[in-house]
Amino acid sequence: MTTTPTEPLADTAASHRSGTGTPATRVIGIAAVVAMGWLIAFGLGFSPADRDQEEAVRILYVHVPTVWLAYLAFIVTAVCSGLYLFTKKHSLGFDRVAGASAEIGVVFMALTLVTGMLWGRITWGVFWQWDARLTTTALLFVTYIGYLAVRNLEGGHQQRAKRSAIIGLLAVMEIPLVHFSVEMWRSLHQDASVADPTGDVKMDGLMLFSLFVGVIAFTLLYVWLLLHRSRGMAMQDLIDDRGLDHALDARRSEGVTA
Repeated sequence: MTTTPTEPLADTAASHRSGTGTPATRVIGIAAVVAMGWLIAFGLGFSPADRDQEEAVRILYVHVPTVWLAYLAFIVTAVCSGLYLFTKKHSLGFDRVAGASAEIGVVFMALTLVTGMLWGRITWGVFWQWDARLTTTALLFVTYIGYLAVRNLEGGHQQRAKRSAIIGLLAVMEIPLVHFSVEMWRSLHQDASVADPTGDVKMDGLMLFSLFVGVIAFTLLYVWLLLHRSRGMAMQDLIDDRGLDHALDARRSEGVTA
């Protein structure tokens, strides 16, 4: 087993903090809580029922933002994976952000699948159909579960970073397949109501605003979780390195004593 270098500045900073919070993260956290309250007020109260979907439309205020943020999280994972692989320093900081973002993306994607199933039960009469959009979304979810599993395989930090970075760069290529599956195959899933390439937005103004609030709320939550989780990973790496150093020192001491 080999020792793995970590960034001295990051490790020093992490070792002097009792937690992962900073004034900036506290502000973001408070803003996320306020935005979530704002989303609940608009999503459940101020926004009207839809003419066709009726009250089921309120599920979309969580379903749509979480899938957009899951896409963003996986893209951040890919970008940080590329920065780790293709820069000379091979900074583990990029690897930690990639891993943290993937974890959050998986949680958001799980929320997308659950809310989609609830919406499907109300609208289609069933929780699940092997529809192109649903199937490719489930495949994307499973792919990133696999990415996280690979990160937990045995080995040094640099080994973890290298193998997961390669998978992170490959896995992100599934996103266009998921997004355009509605157009590529005959799908039960409705076409995009907001991200329509033609710019023809088919939503009531207050519904669109509620959706916008949802995007803001989940974006703040994503940033807050990303900062805390990546710092938590840095602290865990530091603990692992110190544990290994202590084990090596003990082994050397045994050799001297003998």
